[in-house]
Amino acid sequence: MTNRTIPAEPAADCALCPRLVAYRLENVAAEPDWFNGAVPSFGDEQARLLVVGLAPGRGGANRTARPFTGDWAGDLLYPTLEAFGFSKGRFDPDGNDDLRLVDAMITNAVRCVPPQNKPIGAEMNNCRPFLASRMDALPRLTTLICLGRVSHENTLKALGYKQSAFKFAHGARHDVDGPNGPLALFDSYHCSRYNTNTGRLTEAMFHDVFRDARAHLDSR
Repeated sequence: MTNRTIPAEPAADCALCPRLVAYRLENVAAEPDWFNGAVPSFGDEQARLLVVGLAPGRGGANRTARPFTGDWAGDLLYPTLEAFGFSKGRFDPDGNDDLRLVDAMITNAVRCVPPQNKPIGAEMNNCRPFLASRMDALPRLTTLICLGRVSHENTLKALGYKQSAFKFAHGARHDVDGPNGPLALFDSYHCSRYNTNTGRLTEAMFHDVFRDARAHLDSR
């Protein structure tokens, strides 16, 4: 299902996507002290849970080099991980902390920040082998949480499914085949500022998804 010659993490200066490289160079010129590269996954290499986002935010992970760190989405995601026993230590929005994930890892479908936070199809296609390899490299993986429809669709494609095979819906669970065995895939609306500010996603709704994932893991 996966090509084991593809690493789970691209090089920070990955050059596969010309538009993203050009945007990276713009950010390097504007903010030379930021990370400005392909953001690596963060978490436990023996994780049973993988949380899949869409792409780094310009002033978030693109700045701090850690997924969902430095922007509003992380301010909801990381306390939720802690609430359900997936992290230990102190979380700081700038990444200046001792936080570690427990039985969990966070990654993105696209590893480099895209303009307007919107990757295009070719960029998702180029980055998808890294997502497939990331899942393949987690030997104990049993559970996925996809944050948003685009994450859901990219994850399905990385697993070898058509994006239409399972319909995205907040709170839905889909049983799929993974590289190392069966997987339970849970869907959530993305924890973006827009979704939370408009009420499309509430903290309670977000917690419900993680509660279901936690219950699934605890039942095994």
